[in-house]
Amino acid sequence: MSELHLPVMTSQRPYLLRAIYEWIADNGMTPHVLVNARSAGVRVPPHTIKDGQVVLNIADRAVSRLEMGDDAIRFSARFGGVSQSVVVPLTAIIAIYARETGQGMGMPEEPHLDTAQNPGSSEETPQQTSAEQVDDPPHPQPPKRGNHLRIIK
Repeated sequence: MSELHLPVMTSQRPYLLRAIYEWIADNGMTPHVLVNARSAGVRVPPHTIKDGQVVLNIADRAVSRLEMGDDAIRFSARFGGVSQSVVVPLTAIIAIYARETGQGMGMPEEPHLDTAQNPGSSEETPQQTSAEQVDDPPHPQPPKRGNHLRIIK
């Protein structure tokens, strides 16, 4: 008998991210993403990084030109009065959640994706985050991988 060949599927991350973003926004909450700032390709301001992670406010009122693509989130935001570009590869996103309630979703690991870390990349490149995030830290604290998130049915 021949081996069963399953088709290779695209990443589910962009679909899950867009769906949870829309759900949070539809409920009048503020969507935030928790990002591994050490992942390759992440561009956020170095001063916003804490313990290798950064929380970004991606609400419509905090950013402009938000693009949630299949490979990355891109947007512009003002920091200290200066408009800057932000790029976050989807592989660097740990979770998306509502700032007000902490409800959201940790992004699942995808075995076929290359999740190699580049420890020095984010601190050596100029980077940005949402201006509202810099001025208004998240409440409650960002969830840790899956421990503080509620299951959505």
